[in-house]
Amino acid sequence: MVHSSLTAPTHDTLAQQDVNPVKHPIRTVGRKATITKEELFQATLNLIGPQKSISSLSLREIAREAAIAPNSFYRHFKDIDELAIALIDRAGLVLRKIIREARLKAVLQQSIIRSSVEVFIQQLDADEGNLSLLLRESYTGSTSYKAAVDRQLIFFQQELQEDLIRLEQMNNSKISHADIAAKAITQLVFNMGAKVLDLPAEQRLEVAEQTMVMIRMILEGARHLDEASLR
Repeated sequence: MVHSSLTAPTHDTLAQQDVNPVKHPIRTVGRKATITKEELFQATLNLIGPQKSISSLSLREIAREAAIAPNSFYRHFKDIDELAIALIDRAGLVLRKIIREARLKAVLQQSIIRSSVEVFIQQLDADEGNLSLLLRESYTGSTSYKAAVDRQLIFFQQELQEDLIRLEQMNNSKISHADIAAKAITQLVFNMGAKVLDLPAEQRLEVAEQTMVMIRMILEGARHLDEASLR
């Protein structure tokens, strides 16, 4: 997916403090006296799976996994919903940062599309689980979790829109309705991610190649659209 280095929205300010995921389980012998937000995030990630949403977890389960007394949970979050939304925000911020950095290494538009989609696919199996979390909660999560994922998709979309405009200016061309094109590409790539989540690597690559072609089709169509044709 194509994303620019647009400054992250202020909505991400709290999540910005937690952009370095812990990759290892945090279980310890006995209960811990104190715990960080990041450790609570990791305990939650340890408990959810491909078909299990955060909404199915109890506070006691998370506390047990984190090796803390249940009351210690409330030092950081008022309930599981608040933790879940913070975790979704954090996942979106981390993922945008990873894709943004990968794209900065690409120069040509085709290379940018390919590098972005390939990084997206790689993140499906990343230890941090940020992408799989977003995909899972967008389909199996509660209404509030789905809304939190939708907000993250809007951030992806905004960055993509900025980047599409920049790329067209570099190529001395113009794209019609960059906002709609960005929305179409964002939804396409995330739907692709949900589709390939449980597929083997070979089939994932096949779907990824098809997705890249679809993205180019969207861009070519946007370049040749005029206002009259959309009415």
